[in-house]
Amino acid sequence: MNRIGRGFRMLVAILTTFGGSLAIPRSRTRRYIVPMHSPDLFTGLNPAPERFVPDKIVSGGQTGVDRGALDAAMDLGIAHGGWCPAGRLAEDGRVPSEYQLDELESRFYPDRTEQNVIDSDATLLLYRGQISGGTKLTLRICRKAGKPSLSVSIVDASSAAEEIAVWLSEIRPAVLNVAGPRESNAAGIQAETRELLVRLLG
Repeated sequence: MNRIGRGFRMLVAILTTFGGSLAIPRSRTRRYIVPMHSPDLFTGLNPAPERFVPDKIVSGGQTGVDRGALDAAMDLGIAHGGWCPAGRLAEDGRVPSEYQLDELESRFYPDRTEQNVIDSDATLLLYRGQISGGTKLTLRICRKAGKPSLSVSIVDASSAAEEIAVWLSEIRPAVLNVAGPRESNAAGIQAETRELLVRLLG
């Protein structure tokens, strides 16, 4: 028996005598384990905001953004309403009866605009290009009344939807007033508003 073999036998005998055992060293390789209780660890720094849906959507019933918002509310089964001028005045004649709006005694558009701002928790202004006309007036009324408002261009629908979603999750208005240009000033904006809000709130 060679010298190495005799040495190994002697080591085993000594360990056995003193109640020991021969242990083989374990690997010192460290394992790094990511806890699974953090499911969004790798999903990005800005998770999508919690979707908030108002209890009610209101507008003045004008063609364009106003009716697009009311159409979306009816599509989604959300309560809708708002104030319109006396005689249900609108640029195409009368606000259709399918929209459940209340009439003011006044026939002036600014009066119904102000009343809708006052009776709502927040106002969403949708437009293309630059704010002008009645949309700009609505913004001034919001500021005067101290009511939260958000003005968003809907040229880029995806970007607009994301911005509105964040704002709604922060403001959480039970009653949301929606306003913007009439159809004659922004052709197609009624359908665009409807599609945007259905996508956002549906």
